[in-house]
Amino acid sequence: MTNILVTGGAGYIGSHACKALARSGYTPITYDNLSTGWQDAVKFGPFEQGDLRDRARLDDVFAAYKPAAVMHFAALSQVGEAMAQPGKYWSNNVAGSLALIEAAVAAGCMRFVFSSTCATYGEHDNVVLDENTPQHPLNAYGASKRAIEDILRDFEAAHGLNHVIFRYFNVAGADPETEVGEFHQPETHLVPLLLDAIDGKREGLTVFGTDYDTPDGTCIRDYVHVCDLVDAHILGLNWLEQDNGSRVFNLGTGFGFSVMDVIEKSRTVTNRAVPFTIGPRRAGDCTRLVSGSTRAEKELGWSPKMSTLETMIGDAWRWHQTGSYQK
Repeated sequence: MTNILVTGGAGYIGSHACKALARSGYTPITYDNLSTGWQDAVKFGPFEQGDLRDRARLDDVFAAYKPAAVMHFAALSQVGEAMAQPGKYWSNNVAGSLALIEAAVAAGCMRFVFSSTCATYGEHDNVVLDENTPQHPLNAYGASKRAIEDILRDFEAAHGLNHVIFRYFNVAGADPETEVGEFHQPETHLVPLLLDAIDGKREGLTVFGTDYDTPDGTCIRDYVHVCDLVDAHILGLNWLEQDNGSRVFNLGTGFGFSVMDVIEKSRTVTNRAVPFTIGPRRAGDCTRLVSGSTRAEKELGWSPKMSTLETMIGDAWRWHQTGSYQK
């Protein structure tokens, strides 16, 4: 079986990617330092603990497994933390990714799938974002991801490193079979925060602003099911295996749901009340962020099949009830 090195494979999206890889006939090799990931989530292939900035450790892993490609998910991703501690993000995300890319090229592993983000675009309020939208990130998280995209392009020009970059929007949901799911400490994502509030694990949810120019006054975001998302990564890997060249793809549904939409659907899916309060707007929150993903559909043949609110919340709720990972 073909080995694929999955950095951040013990995290939310990475663990789902490992399951998708195993289901597709690959052997995922998880490389993770467990700073935000969970060893309990590593269920579909070997686990190697290590930091991205440890070049010697990376070289050993490449030599041991000889992966045919890298799927790179490992990153710090909290916007508030990135605003307060930018150096941490440049060190972990950029320096770590550079070490990984250099190790891959040195090992002759010339196919690279990178998990980027719509945060590289910055603030383009009420615009459907496509791959050609100008990138003006507002914080060190988005800036670090854009920098890694630039590094990949430079290494393609210098060394022939073929890569696929995925910029995606709000990821939600969980494995329908509840083998892996979403669990962060601290939690910052809307759906698990809602489910914690419904389940009494937190006092309630705060809705930040109800005076936006939307039908119900709350912000609208594009949500994509994590299983749809990782299916795109398998297609991206296939794209590289077919020598189609390097490419950037947005991953989203092309439409959005408001915060109140998510709250109401959570109530109907769980059949429980959703405790929430109204708070003031947060600085930097755009009214509407929606992805234009027609390139992924036309060129990769990708279309989100599970990205309805009912499915995303229902799968997340089933996972939520199974418990949590342990360090």
